[in-house]
Amino acid sequence: MRRPFALLAGALLVGALAVPAAPAAFAASAADGDDGFTIKDPRIKESSGLAASRRHPGVYWTHNDSGYGPQIYAVDGRTGETVATVTLSGIGKPRDVEAVSIGPGDQIYVGDIGDNLGGTWPYVWIYRLPEPKELKDQTIRATQYVVKYADGPRDAESMVVHPKTGRVYIIDKKEDGGHLYEGPAELSASGTNVFEPIAPVDLWATDAALSPDGTRLAVRGYFGGIHYDWNGGRIKRIDRLAVPLQRQGESVTYSADGTKLLYGTEGENSPVEVRDAPGADSSAKSPSAPGGSSSAGSGSGGSGSDGSGGLGAGAAAAAVVAVVAVLGLGRLLRRRS
Repeated sequence: MRRPFALLAGALLVGALAVPAAPAAFAASAADGDDGFTIKDPRIKESSGLAASRRHPGVYWTHNDSGYGPQIYAVDGRTGETVATVTLSGIGKPRDVEAVSIGPGDQIYVGDIGDNLGGTWPYVWIYRLPEPKELKDQTIRATQYVVKYADGPRDAESMVVHPKTGRVYIIDKKEDGGHLYEGPAELSASGTNVFEPIAPVDLWATDAALSPDGTRLAVRGYFGGIHYDWNGGRIKRIDRLAVPLQRQGESVTYSADGTKLLYGTEGENSPVEVRDAPGADSSAKSPSAPGGSSSAGSGSGGSGSDGSGGLGAGAAAAAVVAVVAVLGLGRLLRRRS
């Protein structure tokens, strides 16, 4: 996405808050490739989604935003280098690809769910393909699904696939907060798949991720994030997420073991930063499990309702000033250019 005002907002926030580099406590194991990296491939200029591979430890799938071809890229989390480019066949021309997620059976789901016209396209698409066993440049035939919303067209950038059931969910993107939409139990390639709103989401969402055990949902925006108990899709807010300040924060994924959250941004040589996943140290007692704790665990940032990502009081105040300054320039962040 090309959002000049989003870039300005990021610059203002970085300057106002001057947040230092993440402490060592946030770093993941280098052996797993989960300690953060920089996407080095010059073809990946607008990384808009991120998903940790289940089949290839330490590898992350990403893709460009609108205006690019039907490719997804496997990036080595240790080096930031692209180790495979997969071209999707059997689909139409992608329109506005915004999300990628891994479902059961090592199936990759690609969400062509963005809307450059602000929610006027009558339908969007989801593509599904098997994750390749061998990481090499190749073409793989994908299945294409037509998606509509029960309450009319809308823009969206967040899609998750439940790791146990394979059910697909989408979160629409609204500045004042959107909704979690639930797809059919099984997607149909021959008909229209209608997604129904099932729960409000208190964030201007740019991406989301489900934990590998399917009990936690992380939703991020440009300036913060929220951690939810999945609760069978009837999500319950737990806490804010410690989202790093990034130029144009567009993606989030859990690490394959569920202990880390990795956050990405658009732009050339874009960094992917790591934070501890809330509750990961007590995964045996997840909030959704009987007797589980409802506390956020490490990496959360308080229980306020502003979704500002766990900033301290002074930093949050500076962030608010920066955001208001940007949004006051015509509230153009709603639109894509």
